[in-house]
Amino acid sequence: MVMGEMAQNVDLVVIGAGPGGYTAALRAAELGIKTMLVDSREKPGGVCLHVGCIPSKALLHAAEVIDSSKAAAQFGITFQPPKIDINALRTWKQGVTDKLAQGIVGMCKSAGVEIVVGHAEFQDSKTLRVEQEHGSMRVNFKHAILATGSRPVVPKGLDLQSKRLMDSTSALAIEEVPKKLLIIGGGYIGLEMGTVYAALGSEVTVVEMMDGLLPGVDRDLVKPLAQHLQETFKAIYLNTKVAGIKEEKDGIVASFEGKDVPASEKFDRVLVSVGRRPNSDNLGLETTQVKIDKHGFVEIDDQCKTADKRILAIGDVSGQPMLAHRAMRQGIVAAEVLAGRDTVFDNRCIPAIVFTEPEIAWVGITETEAKAQGVEVVAAKFPWSASGRAMTLNEPIGQTKIVYDPKTTLVMGVGIVGPRAGELISEAALAIEMGAVLEDLLVTIHPHPTLSETVNEAAIVANKRIERQSKTAAKV
Repeated sequence: MVMGEMAQNVDLVVIGAGPGGYTAALRAAELGIKTMLVDSREKPGGVCLHVGCIPSKALLHAAEVIDSSKAAAQFGITFQPPKIDINALRTWKQGVTDKLAQGIVGMCKSAGVEIVVGHAEFQDSKTLRVEQEHGSMRVNFKHAILATGSRPVVPKGLDLQSKRLMDSTSALAIEEVPKKLLIIGGGYIGLEMGTVYAALGSEVTVVEMMDGLLPGVDRDLVKPLAQHLQETFKAIYLNTKVAGIKEEKDGIVASFEGKDVPASEKFDRVLVSVGRRPNSDNLGLETTQVKIDKHGFVEIDDQCKTADKRILAIGDVSGQPMLAHRAMRQGIVAAEVLAGRDTVFDNRCIPAIVFTEPEIAWVGITETEAKAQGVEVVAAKFPWSASGRAMTLNEPIGQTKIVYDPKTTLVMGVGIVGPRAGELISEAALAIEMGAVLEDLLVTIHPHPTLSETVNEAAIVANKRIERQSKTAAKV
């Protein structure tokens, strides 16, 4: 022990106060486990609350308000062009995150969870040192839960030391609204931030190496979004690589490699959004038995246990998908495992959402994944142009798609594109978790007129197809 170093003994230390970490800490405390929550940030909530999920959704709401005011002209209501006070917008966004952080502090205090601010590093499999602003603390623990999250990746060649170059964290700070913004990467982070900046007045150009936006996402879902973004963004370059960037006095010049794209173009700001990497380094894990794979993820089993019997891991640091709600569920599992409960992370599905305009949400298997895995499925689609509620919202561009087993009619996947798709997908997640078949969605009465009844309508489309096939088979 370092001379003068404080020492504490706890049953459980949770490293990382993001959604997974604070959920694990609160659940452990409920189950009678003496728990400490350690995070390097002054306020709990992690990346999700402070530089991720929450601030981005606050800004996306602002973008939605701006876009909705413009769209209202289609049904006879016109507004003056919006006056945007960036400082006020930034202050409101910060107020949202601060209030939620205060709520986490309050919950931890009520539950008896001690929050410690500092950088944690393992000394061995039962000891942790927390470096704080004024000294260090030694923590002796029976068990630890790693919930250290992830951080943005900036590839070599694009790691320019310039204020004009942004990652997702700095982009959310909204220091200014650039006239011309380049976004490198057509994944969900890039498209969400592009939606925000385009609404605020930027000319947005997106460059994606693959042949479509949101690689890996069902093409039927991406198509309506891609069509909308072609109108919203200045340009979208697919099958294109950013060969290099260099800063000049009045901007950053990016050079491109691709078909039918300019050789180079100058931008006021550049956002690099090509992925994230797990925060498994600089934690002293080499002093433990924890194993890390080639991608930097901590290896775990279905109880979130690592190769070290004292240490568990949850959230982004433990693998894909890197989603806050996966981390929260894992946090509960990990806490209950340590309390001696027979709990496993055995969820059948994890929903995913892209909060663009329109939103995209999906859960379970997609047609593409089924084909790759050799799984026989059939898909049924219901267009929102036939939805009364979608029409009254002036949002007819969208669809609901159900993927099912043609033999058992088991619901295996659902995809939705359209406004509030993220709010609708939970019904589908519940259906898959419960092992629902098409008839379950078919006979469940959905309120009319709502967007949620498009799930019911898609089931009706599937059922009609099955009935036609049965009649044809009977005739033969």
